[in-house]
Amino acid sequence: MENVSNILEKIDSAVWGPVMVTMLIGTGVFLMFRLRFLPWRNLGYALRSVFGRKARQKSKDTGDISPFAALMTTLAATIGTGNIAGVATAMVLGGPGALVWMWISALFGLATKYAECTLAVKYREQNENGEMCGGPMFTMKNGLRTKWLGRLLAFLFALFTAVASFGIGNMTQANSISAAVNGTFHVPTWITGLVIAVLAFATLIGGIQSVSKVSSVLVPAMAALYMLGGLICIFCNIRNVPAGLAKIFSMAFSVHAAAGGVGGTILVSMTNAMRAGCARGVFSNEAGLGSAAITATAASTDRPSRQGYISMTGTFFDTIVVCSVTGLVIASSGVLGMQGANGALLDGTGLTTAAFQSVLGPAGAWLVTICIALFAFSTIIGWEYNGEKALEFLVHGPSARYLYRTAFAVVAFLGATVEMKMVWNISDIMNALMAVPNLISLLALSKVLAKETRVYQKEVVLPEKLENRRRRREKFTKRAA
Repeated sequence: MENVSNILEKIDSAVWGPVMVTMLIGTGVFLMFRLRFLPWRNLGYALRSVFGRKARQKSKDTGDISPFAALMTTLAATIGTGNIAGVATAMVLGGPGALVWMWISALFGLATKYAECTLAVKYREQNENGEMCGGPMFTMKNGLRTKWLGRLLAFLFALFTAVASFGIGNMTQANSISAAVNGTFHVPTWITGLVIAVLAFATLIGGIQSVSKVSSVLVPAMAALYMLGGLICIFCNIRNVPAGLAKIFSMAFSVHAAAGGVGGTILVSMTNAMRAGCARGVFSNEAGLGSAAITATAASTDRPSRQGYISMTGTFFDTIVVCSVTGLVIASSGVLGMQGANGALLDGTGLTTAAFQSVLGPAGAWLVTICIALFAFSTIIGWEYNGEKALEFLVHGPSARYLYRTAFAVVAFLGATVEMKMVWNISDIMNALMAVPNLISLLALSKVLAKETRVYQKEVVLPEKLENRRRRREKFTKRAA
């Protein structure tokens, strides 16, 4: 068993190495140029669309839930332990400068997320129950001209997604919750696992309607709680923020630099910062993996690009906002480079917890634990929908759906109570394998995507922007009068 674990660890390191990270970021760069930087130029428009009245209402257009609910369900799956532990790990492996590379990967990830969600809505289908089915597997099957290749890539993507849903979207998240709750509140892991399984089953049995309702409440609430705690820590260490930011940017592009806190020093290079930041950034926001596109297809919308812009804001909220709070709390706290009780450098959740505790005391550990539990549980219910739709693509029939939901809840209990190293490795490998067919389809259909985007820009975005300017001008004239 140990040999198998070692082999899986080597495979994991290989598939998530420089080649995969370059493919993910490179696709984002290519799409950004192909789309003439419209994802950046229209980011303000996209954010206004998220918080607009139309996004919160399920229109008469084809779809199961509102665009806002679809985004929240996507964020439920993406905002997870990576925003807390992943950022800390990146800053240990690559120094504070890794945060800059997380931002860079997210900025180009906007194009990738927009592309996969827009194409998924364009090529989605309706099943026999009237529910929307879509995602990269339908994009590949219906969009690629070479049909046998499209069907093959679709099968592989659906298979990898279904397997990954039980690992990265379930067992590992449940394990993170039980470990955090046990470490802070000393609750036995089996009790935590039972609670997770019951709550997950109660949510999942109602399908996408139930998952979206829970996500629409849980995601904003948990993000607000974490943001509030993080901003308090940053404000209390406000004198250290300028120096922390200077260190972040200087080390992002430094050939060789050192960073440390009270107890130690971390030697890093620009290469390490780039590799750690980009890898953890992609792992956190999932731009390029294709998972977000599955949920996007459930949205009721009249245009694929409309939902594409709304969905791409998930990358902005996940990395540019939430991950930045974690990074700034750590950078301004002075704990980076400190050693734990075992003499090893603080890393992952332990480093983030220490940063919050440096300001909030024991309440900091409670806050991080509660947020880990909420973030991870939301990931469980969000990823269940991804896995269910992937399974539905592979196996037709309503019985498979309900069997999957039941098995998903049972696996959550198991994940909370067993060792997870091998499961983490398998999950990472499946995530990387998901990305390969998805990136191939995005590049192959980039011409279709560009045309769809240009038409939407001309017929919808520009008229809406002109109308908003006219309204602002009228308001200004009335106030002046």
